[in-house]
Amino acid sequence: MNDNKKQLWQVVKFTLFSLSAGIIQIGSFALLEIFIKRYWIPYLISLVLSILWNFTLNRRYTFKSATNVPVAMAKVFGFYLVFTPLSTYLGNLAEAHGGLDFVILIVTMIANFVLEFLFCKFVVYRGKEDTLTDDKSK
Repeated sequence: MNDNKKQLWQVVKFTLFSLSAGIIQIGSFALLEIFIKRYWIPYLISLVLSILWNFTLNRRYTFKSATNVPVAMAKVFGFYLVFTPLSTYLGNLAEAHGGLDFVILIVTMIANFVLEFLFCKFVVYRGKEDTLTDDKSK
């Protein structure tokens, strides 16, 4: 497969897995919002659930990386050390100024999608893509 097709397919897979993570995030956010009325608590819990899902699928199927999982997860954790407080603060601020919770969530999720793809592609898995083998004999 040529490089352009490979990269396009990578974007498609990342998008599909991110959509599935988005469903997990929105579903868990909606469920938690029934019981917890403050925006930031359901947001943080639903974000963590979607991160774990997305990381697992994208490492295995999108980037096909055999990179050290704890190191890769630490890099993703570093990304979220910046993204999470910033998005939580801005989301809480938007809610305090009349923003609708789900509109805030969707805008945040789109920003997360774009930034996380770029971070994974150029930082987490740089030089380590397509290193995962499907050898089940090990």
